[in-house]
Amino acid sequence: MFVKRLFDIVFAFFGLILLTPIFILIAIIIKLTSKGPIFFKQERVGLNGKFFKIYKFRTMVQNAETIGLKITVASDTRITGIGRFLRNTKLDELPQLINVLIGEMSLVGPRPEVIEYVKLYPENIRKVVLSVKPGITDWASINMINENELLANEIDVHKAYVEKILPIKLDFAVFYINNRSFYQDIKILWLTLVKLFMSNK
Repeated sequence: MFVKRLFDIVFAFFGLILLTPIFILIAIIIKLTSKGPIFFKQERVGLNGKFFKIYKFRTMVQNAETIGLKITVASDTRITGIGRFLRNTKLDELPQLINVLIGEMSLVGPRPEVIEYVKLYPENIRKVVLSVKPGITDWASINMINENELLANEIDVHKAYVEKILPIKLDFAVFYINNRSFYQDIKILWLTLVKLFMSNK
């Protein structure tokens, strides 16, 4: 959709410019409070199954993926002090505006997964989900904003994610794709902001 891509470019471009002071402040705090890079980069699966590197502010200790799961729960000891704040406010997701600007992601779309979980998608659903660009936010992001808290109570986090969380996310993704419209995107963006504001009051 031309309108969707144009909106993504304009929003991401001006968003990155306006948020530059916040980016600099977060970068300085991350460097001063923990060892490691400012950004966390991870390979995700995008449009038509193409791999890309997703950008986030680093919220965990250096090399966190080598000492634990790729899923993060609320009580995860790998999360740094500033990282917990960034995660709760979703500020760690802001660098994904870079992914949006260069065309790897959209503002709104199914959240991109790592390959090991994409492989678990039912074949027919995988084709649908990977037929659109992944997004920074979607219906699942709004309705499952407390996902980390839900998983924190599980003994087997990986199993719980695969059997309980992932199917719900896929249902939301398919619903979004089957009802794609610019109006729906605006609605999701607005509800995301409302949800973040309410959850951090």
